[in-house]
Amino acid sequence: MTVLAETPLNVTGTRKIAFERLVRVELRKLADTRAGRWLLISVAALTALVLVIQLWVVVAQDLQVDFSDFLLAMNTPMGILLPVLGVMSVTSEWSQRTAMVTFALEPSRLRVVAAKLVSVLVVSVGALAVGLLLGALAQLLYGVLSGNELVWGSAGTLAFNYLVSWVLGMVTGFAYGALLLNSAAGIVVYFVYSFVLPIPFAIGAQLMDWFDHLRPWIDFSFAQGPLLQGSLTGSEWAHLATSGLIWLVLPLVVGIWRINRAEVK
Repeated sequence: MTVLAETPLNVTGTRKIAFERLVRVELRKLADTRAGRWLLISVAALTALVLVIQLWVVVAQDLQVDFSDFLLAMNTPMGILLPVLGVMSVTSEWSQRTAMVTFALEPSRLRVVAAKLVSVLVVSVGALAVGLLLGALAQLLYGVLSGNELVWGSAGTLAFNYLVSWVLGMVTGFAYGALLLNSAAGIVVYFVYSFVLPIPFAIGAQLMDWFDHLRPWIDFSFAQGPLLQGSLTGSEWAHLATSGLIWLVLPLVVGIWRINRAEVK
């Protein structure tokens, strides 16, 4: 009679999932859901539609434009909709009840959050590539239809500034999503911060001189304005950094702390 020696199962150690793989998974999650997929399609479609309308108007009215004008039009739908994807990238785990599976496969919640943040940055770069491609196509069609000379200008600087603006917008949306852990609430709070809050800030700056000087230091949206106009001065970078601490870094830190402490159901 032969007795087979039993080999004990070693459960004392686990192999970490490669961070690159976590990023790929988070990127796939952004397009796997119906909401995320249609949001990505809507961003590209609306950008193309805005450029077509702009091209039709400038050709019909024989206006002189350059590549920066098409980039500015491209920035409008991208800048508005991409932060929504930033919110959904972090809230999807709770809204779709997949957090338990995610954190069971990768117990380190901080690594998961970091992978989500990196995926948001990757999407920003991809969106810039799509936007530049659509803008360049509109510029070429403008040259063909109008017969005017094409002026490309400082496209590289503008592209970089738009990328920084989109990254700030998506990470801000990500921060509010992490803070609230609810897609609807995160999106509403982000749009209130982006489109409602600047109104009292602007009124206060018009009525009070001291608040006019204070506004660039506390109004993150206002501080990002020079990004769309060209290069920033040293003081404008200081305004961006200081206001960003209030509206981006602080909510992000609290949101990450909440994710790390939140009960997973």
